[in-house]
Amino acid sequence: MCGIAGIMSLTGVPVDGLAQKLRVMNALIAHRGPDGQGIWLAKNHSAGLAHRRLSIIDLSEHGAQPMIGADGSVITFNGEIYNYLELRETLRTRWDFRSHSDTETILAAHSHWQQGCLDHLQGMYSFAIWRDGELLAARDPFGIKPFYYAEVAGTLYFASEIKALLPFLPEIETDADALAEYLTFQYQIGSGNLFRHVQTLLPGHRLRVANGRAVVERYWDVHYDIDYNHTSRYFEERLREIVAVSMERHMRSDVPVGAYISGGIDSSLIAALASDHPQSARSGFHGKFLESPAYDESRYAAAAAEKAGIELHQAAITADDFRNSIFKVMHHLDHPVAGPGSFPQYMVSELAAKHVKVVLGGQGGDEIFGGYARYLVAYLEQALKASINGTYRNGNFVVTPESIIPNLAVLQEYVPLLRQFMAEGLFGNIDERYFRLVGRSNDMQEEVDWRALDMAGVMERYKGVFNSVRNVRKEAYFDSMTHFDFKCLLPALLQVEDRMSMAHGLEARVPLLDRDLVEFAATIPADIKFPGGRMKHLLKEFSRPHLPEAVMNRRDKMGFPVPLKEWFSGPLRDFVQDIFSNQAAKSRSYLDNAAILKNFDAGGQFSRKTWGLLSLEIWHQLFHDRSAEYQNMVRMDEIVAPAA
Repeated sequence: MCGIAGIMSLTGVPVDGLAQKLRVMNALIAHRGPDGQGIWLAKNHSAGLAHRRLSIIDLSEHGAQPMIGADGSVITFNGEIYNYLELRETLRTRWDFRSHSDTETILAAHSHWQQGCLDHLQGMYSFAIWRDGELLAARDPFGIKPFYYAEVAGTLYFASEIKALLPFLPEIETDADALAEYLTFQYQIGSGNLFRHVQTLLPGHRLRVANGRAVVERYWDVHYDIDYNHTSRYFEERLREIVAVSMERHMRSDVPVGAYISGGIDSSLIAALASDHPQSARSGFHGKFLESPAYDESRYAAAAAEKAGIELHQAAITADDFRNSIFKVMHHLDHPVAGPGSFPQYMVSELAAKHVKVVLGGQGGDEIFGGYARYLVAYLEQALKASINGTYRNGNFVVTPESIIPNLAVLQEYVPLLRQFMAEGLFGNIDERYFRLVGRSNDMQEEVDWRALDMAGVMERYKGVFNSVRNVRKEAYFDSMTHFDFKCLLPALLQVEDRMSMAHGLEARVPLLDRDLVEFAATIPADIKFPGGRMKHLLKEFSRPHLPEAVMNRRDKMGFPVPLKEWFSGPLRDFVQDIFSNQAAKSRSYLDNAAILKNFDAGGQFSRKTWGLLSLEIWHQLFHDRSAEYQNMVRMDEIVAPAA
């Protein structure tokens, strides 16, 4: 796990001040790699690569980067290739290995298969390989590791984090389309992001630069080739086999490996499966709030840790922690995304980094196996619709009202969502109905100038993803919902996972996002993953032998809840008001922060809306209002990176 950056001229002419620019980029991502750094320059200075190192595999200097291969290729790489041992065995007669690192395995695979090497890599990665004046960059299939790029005046800049690109942009401006998406979902759904001029290399895509042209191509996508020929028992057994292989790969490390334990099924399962491995640190990490039992999941985390024989380290997170850390959180995120869980994730990562350098998490389980309550909300409506229309046997998977009733108790905490969802549009098109469940902009009419934003474009882009499930023969609503979240929400959550861990020089791994596992899960029929509306049914059945009953039977999984309602109306009220009262805050494009203050002054309480707009304002203050600091960095004699 590291930080990467690079520059390449698209015209072939030398890049002015190339070495200094790469040093600036390295300084801005220094937190990602505290164990070392390096810079490589092409002989004619038309290209250069930079790297910050966090040593996990091959701790010797032989694993240092940028790494030059025997064929003259050069790589800067962030992530882990979990099947590197198998690849080394396959390629050992074709490549003279000089190290034991997984990095060199990519060079060997590229030398043999060229861009086809991506079909052979199992892991999380973003990398760039320069060879004979051409560049191949790639990002892993699920977006676990980040990659951003910008073309400016005939030069391509790329890096693990956007902040490393800011000194080279013509100006730091907000992208209106990305802002519209953020205000709608609190994440982006395409390759754009809140910084105009900057592009995100999407998961499963590669970037090739040759003959002065940069071309982006998809190299992997999930295909829902549903297997209707096997039973639930078969899928359980195959799941057990594939997860075992994934865990074995994800435990490969030259340093001890710990685990997050939130108290839910996914992270608790991963911790339990890891606990018997020789490389396990037998350490778990949990964050809790003491405001009330509604925010405290520690009893579940403790039960899971006890059953697995893991020592549980806990952080009690306070309002003062929020006040002291929230600007740091937004600084590391680069742009706001995916809800208030990023703050406690930052605090727990800080705790974990005091004990281990690698930590496992359970990201991906909800999106792959169907763990969000909104899936049940949507199917409740569809069950009613199918009952009225008599369409149970129309080829689509529809949960029947009789089967769904026993599972509705999990929606007790979601009555406000149900009330809002059913208020209008009942029985409408399923894509528009799910949009109502994932959209978060309904209550921001006063705070946002929606007339200045292209909301029709947001809906069009949303539908393009939602309706792209590649199983037109027997498509299930369930597959479309999980597909959208897999494509759009999951990368946002993985951004949080990456940034909050790397802020503390910690590597986070996610064994449920194994390529073989995801491709297998896409073959499982919806009525086996989600029978009778039972969320995450297949994964729960697999988990049962490994987890305590308290965790298996809980219906109140919170998703890392934060007591912001209590804090924002109490100890943090003045803090929040001061942020929105900043002089620059009063003149933001598209936003009316005075309306937010008015709501506070009138006794308004916390909502997801408040979090989203607060995060956006902090982002403006950190990057827009300090743009001169970034854009002056290249001219500094002593490089000083702006800090939160």
